[in-house]
Amino acid sequence: MVLKQGASREKLDDLGNFQKSRLFTKKGKVALEYAEAITYSDCKATDELFHMLKGHYTDDKIVELTAVISFQNLSSKFNSAFDIAPQGFCDLPSKNLTTK
Repeated sequence: MVLKQGASREKLDDLGNFQKSRLFTKKGKVALEYAEAITYSDCKATDELFHMLKGHYTDDKIVELTAVISFQNLSSKFNSAFDIAPQGFCDLPSKNLTTK
């Protein structure tokens, strides 16, 4: 799905390395860092992270970003509970899913 919306295969393949990747903007990197912070139970969205978010996004956009990330987390848990197979919209390397 992401590829159909214009993302490159190279960028998708480098998603697990987004913090060091030259393919992601600072704005994209902070959004991905936020996604990790609110997705992984052992992470937390710190005041510093919110400060960085506010450097790129309005309060309304941060709420929208939070809603999208939360919905994806809910969908993932729901599908897992009912053993619903991935639909192939995004094929991330499994190492990204097990490192946290």
